Amino acid sequence: MKINRFGKAEILNPQEITLLFSEGLVKPRDRAMFGVCLYAAARINESCTLQRGDVIGTRGIRPKLIIRAYNTKGGQDTREIQVHPKLKEFLEEYSIELKGRNPHLFPGRHGLGHIHKASADRILREALRRVDLGYSRDTGKLGHIVKFCNVKESKPLI
Repeated sequence: MKINRFGKAEILNPQEITLLFSEGLVKPRDRAMFGVCLYAAARINESCTLQRGDVIGTRGIRPKLIIRAYNTKGGQDTREIQVHPKLKEFLEEYSIELKGRNPHLFPGRHGLGHIHKASADRILREALRRVDLGYSRDTGKLGHIVKFCNVKESKPLI
């Protein structure tokens, strides 16, 4: 367990992920942002920099979300990722709150630009603290957890 930035980061089990999304992440925006990390195996910066139009169309949530090449770690390829039904729920709940003309799905402070990954990191840290779970930068990579859980237990998460 990681305590005060010391120790080894643990992989969250399905019950802890459920607890995090039900009690730790209290805002629809936060559940949607980290839902993208979990269900689309996206890095936090990829989630933060999503464009509204790459996820939400004129008829609602698109069946696939697009992560643009210039927002990926290597900057190599644009990725299209199937939207998981639970992620679609999180995005629909959040889309009701979206206002303004900012093209980003997760706007930054004062509606300018996108939310910064350091702010998202702080949101995740506070959510994990709220439900008394350890934190590490690696916990921010929620995407690999889904693969681990699906291989280990073959049950849907959340």
